[in-house]
Amino acid sequence: MAAGHQLVGPRSGIGMTSQRTRDRLIERLRKEGIRNETVLSVMRTTPRHLFMDEAMASRAYEDIALPIGYSQTISQPFVVARMTELLLAADIDGGVKKLLEVGTGSGYQAAILSQLVGEVFSVDRIEPLINQARQRFFDLKYNNIRLKHADGNWGWPEKGPYDGIMVTAAAPHVPQSLLDQLVIGARLVIPVGESDLQQLMVLTRTQEGFDTDLHEYVSFVPLLAGTH
Repeated sequence: MAAGHQLVGPRSGIGMTSQRTRDRLIERLRKEGIRNETVLSVMRTTPRHLFMDEAMASRAYEDIALPIGYSQTISQPFVVARMTELLLAADIDGGVKKLLEVGTGSGYQAAILSQLVGEVFSVDRIEPLINQARQRFFDLKYNNIRLKHADGNWGWPEKGPYDGIMVTAAAPHVPQSLLDQLVIGARLVIPVGESDLQQLMVLTRTQEGFDTDLHEYVSFVPLLAGTH
């Protein structure tokens, strides 16, 4: 696991972004069923309020999704925690070290993942969001995240294969191109469905094909083709 970040300056927050407020969120996530204490520890020290507009920062540690512009959102903390612990539960020789994220958005999910694995590769179809995330990673010294402006349906095959793939937008079906970029034992965690309500699906690559498990119902923006 990458070393944690010490909270200094704007990271530490005040008032509704203070450490006390964050601690309350982590306790709520624990009560709601998040079991991976390493994931909770990383979320406790990651400044979610710095991944959104200042006007929204006072709500950063509520367990809700919030708008980040371009008709996109920063995911609800419970969903971030749940998808992360599902992804990291993959049984891979040598452990989960190299991940692909489809849907960079604000960059918050990638920042969480970057503190738990060796490398994170993240793609997004909206170029201004990629640029904002790149600046945040630079300012906050998350140095093991690589970004690409691209159609996420295709992943980032030239950097693969991956020990895990997380998709943070809802697809009507699972893209085969993403499944092809998994190593044996790796997991793809993706919300699947065409309405406002989708279901988290975990597909694990095996020697024979893929095992599929269904989990919580969630609500994500759609996974769209093309770039913007």
